[in-house]
Amino acid sequence: MKIGIIGAGNIGGNLTRRLTALGHEVSVANSRGPQTLTALAEETGAKPVTASEAAKGAQVVVVTVPLKAVPDLPTGFLDGAAEGAAVIDTGNYYPQRDGRIAAIEDGLPESRWTEQQIGHPVIKAFNGTYAQDILDRGRPQGTPDRQALPVAGDDPAAKQAVRDLIDALGFDTVDGGGLDDSWRQQPGTPVYGNRGDADAIAKALSEASPERPAEFRA
Repeated sequence: MKIGIIGAGNIGGNLTRRLTALGHEVSVANSRGPQTLTALAEETGAKPVTASEAAKGAQVVVVTVPLKAVPDLPTGFLDGAAEGAAVIDTGNYYPQRDGRIAAIEDGLPESRWTEQQIGHPVIKAFNGTYAQDILDRGRPQGTPDRQALPVAGDDPAAKQAVRDLIDALGFDTVDGGGLDDSWRQQPGTPVYGNRGDADAIAKALSEASPERPAEFRA
C-alpha cells in the first residue's frame, strides 16, 4: 500500500519505521524539508518528500503535526491522494503549545477542527498512543490482552482501512463512533494513554466526560 506521512516526530517517525517494515511504500514529509529526513530515509527506506508531495497516490495519509501547524499545511496537499484515501489525524490540542483555539475551547472536537482546516474527512487514531508502543507493543492477532486503540470517524470504508492497518501493526481496535464522538479520546479522557485491551478501551470510551479538564484548556 502507498502511504504518506506528514510529520516526522515521535509518532510519525515510528509509524514510518513500522509501516516500511511491513512492506508498505511510505513517503514522509516534515516542515523543514526532505533534506532533513535523510537519516530516517536511510534507516527505513521511506522516501523523503515535501508536504505537498507526501499524499500523491497515497491510499492512506497520516497527518501527525502539532495542531498549531495544521493551518500552515500546503493548500490542496491532499488533492493528489488516491480516490477514497483514508486520512488519519493523530493530533491533540495542547493550548500551552498550540495557543488558544476558540472553536475547540467552545466544544468542537479537535479532529473536527482539523478536518475543517484541511478540507477533507479524517479518521482520529493514534492520538492517545505512546510513540514507543508503536515499536514495542504490537502483538499477533488473537494474543490475550492485546493492546487496543480507539478509532473514530464518519466514513465506514476509511475507518475500516485504518482499523485493518492498526491490526497489521499488532493492535486491536475499538470503534470510537463518528468524528463528533471523538472527544471521548481527547487528552484528559480515560482512554488517553490507556494501554488496555479492547474491553478496557470500550469501557474507557463509555466513561468519558465532555467537560474538558482544566489542564487542557487555555
